[in-house]
Amino acid sequence: MISTQNIIIGIDAGTSVIKAVAFDLSGRQIASASVRNRYATGDDGSATQSLGQTWADCASALRGLGQKVPDLAVRTAALSVTGQGDGTWLVGPQNVPVGDAWLWLDARAASTVTSLAAGQNNRARFEATGTGLNTCQQGAQLAHMDRFAPDLLDRAETALHCKDWLYLNLTGIRATDPSEASFTFGNFRTRQYDDVVIDALGLAQRRKLLPEIIDGTEVSHPLTPDAADACGLLAGTPVCLGYVDMVMTALGAGVRSGGRNAACSTIGSTGVHLRAKPVADVHLNSQGTGYVIALPIPGIVTQVQTNMGSTLNIDWILDIAASFMADAGKTVSHADLIARIDGWFAESKPGSVLYHPYISEAGERGPFVNANARAGFAGLSTRHRFPDLVRGVVEGLALATRDCYAAMGAMPDELRITGGATRSPSLRRSLSAAVNAPVCQSQREETGAAGVAMMAAVAVGVYSSMDDCIADWVSPLLGEPEVPDAAEAARFDRLFSAYTDIRQAMAPAWEKLAAAAAATPGA
Repeated sequence: MISTQNIIIGIDAGTSVIKAVAFDLSGRQIASASVRNRYATGDDGSATQSLGQTWADCASALRGLGQKVPDLAVRTAALSVTGQGDGTWLVGPQNVPVGDAWLWLDARAASTVTSLAAGQNNRARFEATGTGLNTCQQGAQLAHMDRFAPDLLDRAETALHCKDWLYLNLTGIRATDPSEASFTFGNFRTRQYDDVVIDALGLAQRRKLLPEIIDGTEVSHPLTPDAADACGLLAGTPVCLGYVDMVMTALGAGVRSGGRNAACSTIGSTGVHLRAKPVADVHLNSQGTGYVIALPIPGIVTQVQTNMGSTLNIDWILDIAASFMADAGKTVSHADLIARIDGWFAESKPGSVLYHPYISEAGERGPFVNANARAGFAGLSTRHRFPDLVRGVVEGLALATRDCYAAMGAMPDELRITGGATRSPSLRRSLSAAVNAPVCQSQREETGAAGVAMMAAVAVGVYSSMDDCIADWVSPLLGEPEVPDAAEAARFDRLFSAYTDIRQAMAPAWEKLAAAAAATPGA
């Protein structure tokens, strides 16, 4: 690395936005550029995204970054890429996409998940991966395609994930990383593919679709001339393949610091709740739910539970407010409504309104898996107004967070949090009370991009280990802990008991609602 190469670029290709972020070698964020993602949904539960457009948007974000950072191309020591997890991005001969990608939001594999979960080999699959089956995962989606759309797989040569597809376009290399490989098709202890898992999914005959596994802290590939031209960078620049975005975000937000493992929640489109721990300390639950996802640190993994929808619930209720206001002749932006959340929360009274935040049409995956799970309010009366509904949604996200940590054991001693929604004091106080632990908000603006950039910093030798990098990039940016209010914590204890009772009792009703919808034309 020559002295002028003093920037590392982290690319984070999320569900809503693709971001390219420049950091100096000590972790200070210099600039960022982003492009909105586009995906399509269908009445059949599909959620798809164009592979070609995604690559074009990634290149556009990198060119945009170059417009903000002088001499970016010659100053870049390395770039690295992470992205939305799960999903299926198929490529065929000459790396041409085989149709659009199936995203993690896609619900079409629900029937296949149900049949696979009932199979006699499913527990063995879970013991290896540490991960429960759900419609999000590439394993379930490939199994569904193999049953109902085998022509897709017949035309494919490799099954990639979002970040893998971008890495292919940047380097010409078809590969995936140890985190997604092991929680989908492998063993979290070895970080390699596992025949038991592949057989349990009924995909032995499709094994050729699985790409090589590489660790981006140890292996990089040069940026190709074509990619360099598209992105405004120099050919030959080292490119690192990051781990899945969930653990990159947690790494950047403090799931590990000072050589100690911690808990971290990302409150974004989905709710991602992680506890870092040594492999030997992982205890798999009897329900067969959650994820075990490797960190780019030897012997350390994260045990994970994820809510299918987190801030999606806030977006939904604000969209309803915007619709009513528009009908009354007042147009407001989404940003204006977000700014009012804490005010509405303050106008409401703590009471008996509960909200279960299962707003995604794909149902729920953490801490239970049910493709038919749906959101709902409980405890409403004539005295409740819109601010009470807003409070219910915010507190519902906090209760869902507690539900996820309860499935992994005791509540954390401290919770590190990240995600745009955590700027809300109401949400932070609710999260702290729900888990009855101090919350510590990362001051890092782009935690996912930082986490993956940290992998590149280790790969090119800026740091000798990830813990050394964490000491500079993460620990100084952890805010002061916010201690829970004792009375609020006691109230959340009472709410949580009712919350779990209601969601367990609702399961038969969700099945009947799904059947009724399926039998109703146009529903």
